[in-house]
Amino acid sequence: MSVAPMAEWPFDKFSLERRSRQRFPLTLAVEYRLLDHDERWGSGKTCNISSTGALFEVGDRRPLFGSRYIGSPYFGSIELLVSWPYLLDGMCPLKLLMKGYVVRSEGRGVAIESSRHEFRTAGVRAARMI
Repeated sequence: MSVAPMAEWPFDKFSLERRSRQRFPLTLAVEYRLLDHDERWGSGKTCNISSTGALFEVGDRRPLFGSRYIGSPYFGSIELLVSWPYLLDGMCPLKLLMKGYVVRSEGRGVAIESSRHEFRTAGVRAARMI
């Protein structure tokens, strides 16, 4: 068995996507909660999302920098609650809950790696208000 030379491969080894899951460019409303030490809440919108993580933009940068984190980004546990764009059975809003940790934070952008995710219903009453 011989190995094909690199020139014959149908792809360039340096241009391969290193992520294990496909990212989807969705802009969805998001609420987050930082879990370590003191709980902090905030909101923003997703830039892209996959089954193993998300990149989102925070509405206000200050919540990621508390008195304990001045001058350095927060890299702890996080819960992300994403407003899902489809209704369950055409009438009940859904929220995607992602639990994980912050892996990158730059400017207003925050990337998380999700260790667990689940869909939750937001209630039929909320759907009527939409």
